[in-house]
Amino acid sequence: MCTAITFSTKDNYFGRTLDWIESYGEKVVVTPRNYPFKFRKCQNIDNHYAIIGMAVISDNYPLYYDGTNEKGLSMAGLNFPDNAHYENEVTDKDNVPPFEFIPWILCQCATVEEARNKLSNINIIDMPFNQDFKLSPLHWIISDKTESITIEPLKEGIRIYDNSVGVLTNNPTFDMQLLNLNNYMNLSSKEPVNNFSDRLDLKPYSYGMGAIGLPGDLSSMSRFVRAVFTKYNSVSEKSECDSISQFFHIMSQVSQTRGCTVVEDEKYEITLYTSCCNTDKGIYYYTTYGNSQITAIDMHRENIDGSQLISHELVRGQQVLMMRG
Repeated sequence: MCTAITFSTKDNYFGRTLDWIESYGEKVVVTPRNYPFKFRKCQNIDNHYAIIGMAVISDNYPLYYDGTNEKGLSMAGLNFPDNAHYENEVTDKDNVPPFEFIPWILCQCATVEEARNKLSNINIIDMPFNQDFKLSPLHWIISDKTESITIEPLKEGIRIYDNSVGVLTNNPTFDMQLLNLNNYMNLSSKEPVNNFSDRLDLKPYSYGMGAIGLPGDLSSMSRFVRAVFTKYNSVSEKSECDSISQFFHIMSQVSQTRGCTVVEDEKYEITLYTSCCNTDKGIYYYTTYGNSQITAIDMHRENIDGSQLISHELVRGQQVLMMRG
Protein backbone atom coordinates (compact mmCIF):
# COMPACT_ATOMS: atom_id res chain seq x y z
CA MET A 1 0.00 0.00 0.00
CA CYS A 2 1.17 3.55 -0.66
CA THR A 3 0.39 7.24 -0.25
CA ALA A 4 1.06 10.12 -2.68
CA ILE A 5 0.66 13.85 -2.09
CA THR A 6 1.28 17.24 -3.65
CA PHE A 7 2.50 20.16 -1.54
CA SER A 8 3.35 23.78 -2.31
CA THR A 9 5.32 26.54 -0.62
CA LYS A 10 7.35 28.82 -2.88
CA ASP A 11 7.90 25.82 -5.18
CA ASN A 12 5.73 22.80 -5.88
CA TYR A 13 6.51 19.32 -4.54
CA PHE A 14 5.23 15.85 -5.40
CA GLY A 15 6.06 12.56 -3.76
CA ARG A 16 4.92 9.26 -2.40
CA THR A 17 5.64 6.34 -0.14
CA LEU A 18 6.12 2.86 -1.58
CA ASP A 19 4.94 0.28 0.93
CA TRP A 20 5.62 -3.41 0.31
CA ILE A 21 7.43 -6.43 1.77
CA GLU A 22 10.48 -6.32 -0.50
CA SER A 23 12.37 -4.19 -2.97
CA TYR A 24 12.51 -5.01 -6.67
CA GLY A 25 15.79 -3.20 -7.19
CA GLU A 26 14.31 0.24 -7.83
CA LYS A 27 16.64 3.15 -8.54
CA VAL A 28 16.36 6.86 -9.21
CA VAL A 29 16.24 6.93 -13.00
CA VAL A 30 16.61 9.87 -15.37
CA THR A 31 15.23 9.31 -18.85
CA PRO A 32 16.86 11.92 -21.13
CA ARG A 33 15.12 13.69 -23.96
CA ASN A 34 16.46 11.46 -26.72
CA TYR A 35 15.96 8.05 -25.13
CA PRO A 36 13.79 6.14 -27.65
CA PHE A 37 10.52 5.04 -26.07
CA LYS A 38 9.38 1.92 -27.92
CA PHE A 39 5.73 1.47 -26.97
CA ARG A 40 3.98 -1.86 -27.51
CA LYS A 41 0.86 -0.54 -29.21
CA CYS A 42 1.28 3.24 -29.53
CA GLN A 43 3.55 5.19 -31.82
CA ASN A 44 7.17 5.28 -30.68
CA ILE A 45 8.49 8.58 -29.32
CA ASP A 46 12.20 9.28 -29.82
CA ASN A 47 12.31 12.93 -28.69
CA HIS A 48 10.39 14.02 -25.59
CA TYR A 49 10.52 15.69 -22.20
CA ALA A 50 13.17 14.41 -19.79
CA ILE A 51 11.86 12.47 -16.76
CA ILE A 52 13.24 11.78 -13.29
CA GLY A 53 11.70 9.34 -10.84
CA MET A 54 11.86 5.97 -9.15
CA ALA A 55 11.93 2.98 -11.46
CA VAL A 56 13.11 -0.55 -12.04
CA ILE A 57 15.13 -0.92 -15.24
CA SER A 58 14.43 -4.13 -17.14
CA ASP A 59 15.57 -4.81 -20.71
CA ASN A 60 16.79 -1.18 -20.79
CA TYR A 61 13.25 0.06 -20.13
CA PRO A 62 12.32 2.25 -17.12
CA LEU A 63 9.37 0.80 -15.21
CA TYR A 64 8.47 3.97 -13.31
CA TYR A 65 6.70 3.87 -9.94
CA ASP A 66 6.56 7.66 -9.96
CA GLY A 67 8.12 10.46 -11.97
CA THR A 68 8.29 14.15 -12.80
CA ASN A 69 9.16 15.59 -16.18
CA GLU A 70 11.20 18.70 -16.93
CA LYS A 71 8.00 20.75 -17.30
CA GLY A 72 6.91 19.92 -13.75
CA LEU A 73 4.17 17.40 -14.53
CA SER A 74 4.22 14.51 -12.05
CA MET A 75 2.59 11.10 -11.91
CA ALA A 76 2.53 8.05 -9.63
CA GLY A 77 0.89 4.63 -9.76
CA LEU A 78 -0.49 3.17 -6.53
CA ASN A 79 -1.85 -0.26 -5.68
CA PHE A 80 -5.57 -0.66 -6.40
CA PRO A 81 -6.36 -4.35 -5.78
CA ASP A 82 -9.74 -5.88 -6.67
CA ASN A 83 -10.85 -2.65 -8.35
CA ALA A 84 -8.39 -2.16 -11.22
CA HIS A 85 -9.67 -3.57 -14.49
CA TYR A 86 -7.72 -3.61 -17.74
CA GLU A 87 -9.26 -4.03 -21.18
CA ASN A 88 -8.49 -5.88 -24.40
CA GLU A 89 -6.93 -3.95 -27.27
CA VAL A 90 -9.40 -1.78 -29.19
CA THR A 91 -9.04 -0.30 -32.66
CA ASP A 92 -8.86 3.52 -32.90
CA LYS A 93 -7.80 3.89 -29.25
CA ASP A 94 -4.45 4.61 -27.64
CA ASN A 95 -3.82 1.14 -26.23
CA VAL A 96 -1.46 1.61 -23.29
CA PRO A 97 -0.35 -1.16 -20.90
CA PRO A 98 -0.14 -0.10 -17.24
CA PHE A 99 3.68 -0.22 -17.21
CA GLU A 100 3.81 2.31 -20.07
CA PHE A 101 1.25 4.71 -18.67
CA ILE A 102 3.58 6.95 -16.64
CA PRO A 103 6.24 7.46 -19.35
CA TRP A 104 3.58 7.73 -22.07
CA ILE A 105 2.02 10.69 -20.27
CA LEU A 106 5.16 12.34 -18.90
CA CYS A 107 7.19 12.21 -22.09
CA GLN A 108 4.62 14.22 -24.07
CA CYS A 109 2.47 16.27 -21.64
CA ALA A 110 3.49 19.45 -19.82
CA THR A 111 0.29 20.06 -17.82
CA VAL A 112 -2.68 18.22 -16.36
CA GLU A 113 -4.83 19.83 -19.05
CA GLU A 114 -2.67 18.26 -21.78
CA ALA A 115 -2.82 14.93 -19.94
CA ARG A 116 -6.63 15.14 -19.86
CA ASN A 117 -6.65 15.52 -23.64
CA LYS A 118 -4.48 12.41 -24.02
CA LEU A 119 -6.70 10.47 -21.62
CA SER A 120 -9.79 11.14 -23.72
CA ASN A 121 -8.72 8.39 -26.14
CA ILE A 122 -6.83 6.02 -23.84
CA ASN A 123 -7.50 2.31 -23.37
CA ILE A 124 -5.45 0.73 -20.56
CA ILE A 125 -4.90 -2.82 -21.73
CA ASP A 126 -4.36 -6.18 -20.09
CA MET A 127 -0.69 -6.69 -21.03
CA PRO A 128 2.19 -7.48 -18.62
CA PHE A 129 5.72 -6.27 -19.22
CA ASN A 130 7.11 -9.83 -19.19
CA GLN A 131 6.91 -13.05 -17.17
CA ASP A 132 9.00 -11.57 -14.36
CA PHE A 133 6.95 -8.36 -14.05
CA LYS A 134 3.32 -9.34 -14.17
CA LEU A 135 0.38 -6.94 -14.18
CA SER A 136 -0.10 -4.84 -11.06
CA PRO A 137 -3.58 -3.50 -10.23
CA LEU A 138 -3.07 0.26 -10.20
CA HIS A 139 -4.68 3.65 -10.20
CA TRP A 140 -2.80 6.90 -10.76
CA ILE A 141 -2.46 10.53 -9.68
CA ILE A 142 -1.29 13.19 -12.17
CA SER A 143 -0.36 16.64 -10.86
CA ASP A 144 1.08 19.97 -11.90
CA LYS A 145 1.43 23.24 -9.95
CA THR A 146 -2.25 24.09 -10.15
CA GLU A 147 -4.29 20.87 -10.16
CA SER A 148 -4.37 17.11 -9.74
CA ILE A 149 -6.50 14.32 -11.19
CA THR A 150 -6.98 10.66 -10.30
CA ILE A 151 -7.37 7.99 -12.99
CA GLU A 152 -9.05 4.70 -12.11
CA PRO A 153 -9.55 1.85 -14.62
CA LEU A 154 -12.76 0.14 -13.46
CA LYS A 155 -14.96 -2.56 -14.97
CA GLU A 156 -17.49 0.10 -15.93
CA GLY A 157 -14.76 2.11 -17.68
CA ILE A 158 -12.01 4.60 -16.92
CA ARG A 159 -12.97 7.20 -14.33
CA ILE A 160 -11.13 10.53 -14.14
CA TYR A 161 -11.67 12.51 -10.95
CA ASP A 162 -10.66 16.04 -10.08
CA ASN A 163 -8.37 15.48 -7.10
CA SER A 164 -8.94 18.69 -5.18
CA VAL A 165 -7.01 17.48 -2.10
CA GLY A 166 -3.87 16.36 -3.96
CA VAL A 167 -3.71 13.05 -2.07
CA LEU A 168 -4.05 9.42 -3.19
CA THR A 169 -3.81 6.15 -1.28
CA ASN A 170 -5.38 2.83 -2.32
CA ASN A 171 -8.85 1.30 -1.93
CA PRO A 172 -11.72 2.12 -2.01
CA THR A 173 -12.44 4.12 -5.16
CA PHE A 174 -11.50 7.79 -5.06
CA ASP A 175 -15.07 9.09 -4.89
CA MET A 176 -15.59 7.05 -1.71
CA GLN A 177 -12.35 8.43 -0.24
CA LEU A 178 -13.58 11.98 -0.75
CA LEU A 179 -17.02 11.16 0.65
CA ASN A 180 -15.42 9.68 3.76
CA LEU A 181 -13.71 12.99 4.57
CA ASN A 182 -17.14 14.33 5.56
CA ASN A 183 -17.04 12.02 8.58
CA TYR A 184 -14.10 14.03 9.97
CA MET A 185 -15.23 17.62 9.48
CA ASN A 186 -15.20 18.09 13.27
CA LEU A 187 -11.41 17.65 13.46
CA SER A 188 -9.29 20.71 14.14
CA SER A 189 -5.71 21.65 14.86
CA LYS A 190 -7.08 24.04 17.50
CA GLU A 191 -8.38 23.30 21.00
CA PRO A 192 -11.85 21.73 20.97
CA VAL A 193 -14.92 23.49 22.33
CA ASN A 194 -17.45 21.80 24.55
CA ASN A 195 -20.37 20.70 22.38
CA PHE A 196 -21.04 17.66 24.56
CA SER A 197 -23.38 19.42 27.00
CA ASP A 198 -23.75 22.94 28.31
CA ARG A 199 -24.48 21.41 31.72
CA LEU A 200 -21.00 19.90 32.00
CA ASP A 201 -17.83 21.89 32.53
CA LEU A 202 -15.64 20.03 30.05
CA LYS A 203 -12.24 21.46 29.16
CA PRO A 204 -9.25 20.24 27.15
CA TYR A 205 -6.45 18.85 29.30
CA SER A 206 -3.82 18.45 26.55
CA TYR A 207 -2.71 20.03 23.32
CA GLY A 208 -3.88 18.22 20.19
CA MET A 209 -7.31 17.24 21.47
CA GLY A 210 -8.98 18.97 18.52
CA ALA A 211 -7.79 16.05 16.39
CA ILE A 212 -9.27 13.33 18.60
CA GLY A 213 -10.94 10.95 16.15
CA LEU A 214 -8.27 11.26 13.48
CA PRO A 215 -7.76 7.62 12.43
CA GLY A 216 -4.35 6.27 13.36
CA ASP A 217 -4.44 2.83 11.76
CA LEU A 218 -2.56 1.86 8.59
CA SER A 219 -5.52 1.09 6.33
CA SER A 220 -5.64 3.00 3.05
CA MET A 221 -8.83 4.91 3.92
CA SER A 222 -7.40 6.00 7.28
CA ARG A 223 -4.10 7.02 5.69
CA PHE A 224 -6.02 9.12 3.19
CA VAL A 225 -7.79 11.05 5.96
CA ARG A 226 -4.58 11.44 7.97
CA ALA A 227 -2.57 12.64 4.96
CA VAL A 228 -5.21 15.21 3.98
CA PHE A 229 -5.55 16.48 7.56
CA THR A 230 -1.80 16.75 8.08
CA LYS A 231 -1.18 18.39 4.70
CA TYR A 232 -3.94 20.98 5.10
CA ASN A 233 -2.94 21.91 8.63
CA SER A 234 0.83 21.93 8.14
CA VAL A 235 2.68 25.25 8.27
CA SER A 236 6.02 25.56 6.52
CA GLU A 237 8.61 28.21 5.73
CA LYS A 238 9.28 28.64 2.03
CA SER A 239 12.99 27.81 1.77
CA GLU A 240 13.98 24.59 0.00
CA CYS A 241 15.29 22.93 3.16
CA ASP A 242 12.23 23.90 5.19
CA SER A 243 9.88 22.77 2.42
CA ILE A 244 11.36 19.33 1.89
CA SER A 245 11.69 18.83 5.64
CA GLN A 246 8.00 19.61 6.04
CA PHE A 247 7.12 17.28 3.17
CA PHE A 248 8.92 14.35 4.80
CA HIS A 249 7.27 15.17 8.15
CA ILE A 250 3.85 14.97 6.46
CA MET A 251 4.73 11.64 4.88
CA SER A 252 5.98 10.28 8.19
CA GLN A 253 2.35 10.26 9.32
CA VAL A 254 1.56 7.47 6.85
CA SER A 255 4.79 5.44 6.91
CA GLN A 256 4.78 1.71 7.67
CA THR A 257 6.93 0.25 10.45
CA ARG A 258 8.19 -3.32 10.11
CA GLY A 259 6.02 -5.65 12.16
CA CYS A 260 2.86 -3.53 12.26
CA THR A 261 1.32 -4.85 9.02
CA VAL A 262 1.62 -8.62 8.49
CA VAL A 263 1.25 -9.67 4.85
CA GLU A 264 2.37 -13.28 5.25
CA ASP A 265 4.05 -15.27 8.02
CA GLU A 266 7.16 -13.29 8.98
CA LYS A 267 6.69 -10.95 6.01
CA TYR A 268 5.77 -7.37 6.84
CA GLU A 269 4.82 -4.35 4.78
CA ILE A 270 7.25 -1.47 5.27
CA THR A 271 7.81 1.90 3.63
CA LEU A 272 10.59 0.93 1.24
CA TYR A 273 11.14 4.54 0.21
CA THR A 274 9.63 7.99 0.53
CA SER A 275 10.14 10.47 -2.31
CA CYS A 276 9.75 14.22 -2.66
CA CYS A 277 10.42 15.93 -5.98
CA ASN A 278 10.74 19.68 -6.38
CA THR A 279 8.80 19.78 -9.63
CA ASP A 280 9.96 23.32 -10.45
CA LYS A 281 13.66 22.51 -10.16
CA GLY A 282 13.67 18.82 -11.10
CA ILE A 283 15.38 17.74 -7.88
CA TYR A 284 14.34 14.31 -6.62
CA TYR A 285 14.76 13.71 -2.88
CA TYR A 286 14.25 10.38 -1.14
CA THR A 287 14.72 8.38 2.04
CA THR A 288 14.65 4.59 2.43
CA TYR A 289 13.50 2.37 5.25
CA GLY A 290 17.07 1.80 6.36
CA ASN A 291 18.31 5.34 5.75
CA SER A 292 16.47 8.35 7.15
CA GLN A 293 19.00 10.83 5.73
CA ILE A 294 17.62 12.67 2.69
CA THR A 295 19.44 11.98 -0.59
CA ALA A 296 18.97 14.23 -3.66
CA ILE A 297 19.49 13.90 -7.42
CA ASP A 298 19.17 16.96 -9.67
CA MET A 299 18.04 15.97 -13.17
CA HIS A 300 19.52 19.15 -14.63
CA ARG A 301 23.00 18.09 -13.51
CA GLU A 302 22.63 15.03 -15.71
CA ASN A 303 22.94 14.83 -19.48
CA ILE A 304 19.25 15.22 -20.24
CA ASP A 305 20.01 15.68 -23.95
CA GLY A 306 21.41 12.14 -24.15
CA SER A 307 19.83 8.92 -25.31
CA GLN A 308 20.87 6.49 -22.53
CA LEU A 309 19.09 5.92 -19.26
CA ILE A 310 20.88 7.35 -16.21
CA SER A 311 20.38 5.57 -12.89
CA HIS A 312 21.45 6.02 -9.28
CA GLU A 313 21.46 3.17 -6.77
CA LEU A 314 19.54 3.95 -3.60
CA VAL A 315 21.43 4.63 -0.40
CA ARG A 316 19.84 2.01 1.83
CA GLY A 317 22.22 1.85 4.80
CA GLN A 318 21.72 4.31 7.65
CA GLN A 319 23.86 7.43 7.35
CA VAL A 320 24.84 8.89 10.74
CA LEU A 321 26.59 12.21 11.28
CA MET A 322 28.92 11.42 14.16
CA MET A 323 29.93 14.54 16.06
CA ARG A 324 33.43 14.71 17.49
CA GLY A 325 33.83 15.62 21.18
